[in-house]
Amino acid sequence: MDILFQNNTDMNVNTKLISDVIKAVICYEGVSDNCEVSVTIVDNEEICALNSKHRNINSPTDVLSFPLIDHGKEELPTDGSKAYLGDIVISIEKAIEQAKEYGHSVNREIGFLTAHSMLHLLGYDHMTLEEEKVMFSKQEDILKKIGLRR
Repeated sequence: MDILFQNNTDMNVNTKLISDVIKAVICYEGVSDNCEVSVTIVDNEEICALNSKHRNINSPTDVLSFPLIDHGKEELPTDGSKAYLGDIVISIEKAIEQAKEYGHSVNREIGFLTAHSMLHLLGYDHMTLEEEKVMFSKQEDILKKIGLRR
């Protein structure tokens, strides 16, 4: 499993936690660990620019996911070749804001955002109520398994 980290801020970020969550999602979903994910930590200004560019929403968001596999048209490789799952971009400022708002630790919030984004990279979405139930249930199961409870 290759996880490429880039921190575009001056803030310290628990990359071991992010790595552990990514590996927990891969394991939970039964995906081969012969894969790669990139994680970039940004501030609200940078994620706002990305959100505007890619989603036409001119406001900061907590996390963006950029899957490299079109799950509607292609499957994860089963021939042993490396799967490049995609990119995760997390706003550390938004994570801190939301941790305070929800009354839990910043680590729990970063873990949640990482699990949420990884599930997007693996083809899950929450556009309908049924999709939301499935995805959010998986997120909570994964976070509980690694001890990140609310």
